[in-house]
Amino acid sequence: MPSTSIRKFDYDPNTRVLSVWFVASGKHYEFLDVPAEGKAAFAKGVYFNSHIRNRYAFRLAAGRAAAASGD
Repeated sequence: MPSTSIRKFDYDPNTRVLSVWFVASGKHYEFLDVPAEGKAAFAKGVYFNSHIRNRYAFRLAAGRAAAASGD
């Protein structure tokens, strides 16, 4: 089911980082030390609000332009 607030999720089980791209702001945040269970939630927004938001440390991820300029 499409979310009106979250464009997509991506999870790296090796680093336990959950990447979240938001629709309205276009920003990409990384949530740290997130356990693997529930990463494939049916309703992304509902899952995010009840299981991720305000529970895990996070950081604003560097954009593609910032990453490209560091090469």
